[in-house]
Amino acid sequence: MTDVASHTPSRPTGRRRRDAEFNVYFTLIFLTALPFVSVGWVRDVIRRRTLNLHGPLARAWCEADRITPLIFSA
Repeated sequence: MTDVASHTPSRPTGRRRRDAEFNVYFTLIFLTALPFVSVGWVRDVIRRRTLNLHGPLARAWCEADRITPLIFSA
């Protein structure tokens, strides 16, 4: 019988560790995106006549989370 406890598989490291430089870029992009997504959110609220939408903070977070890894992928 094989003893699995002596050789445990390591956790996959699919995501890179977010270091200080990544956090600085993320914060700058988040703060830059915030006014633009706020205007878009207000426009969507007026157009759809509902508040059942992602708010401006969630939208800015998604934009920063989408753009920042693109900078570090090169």
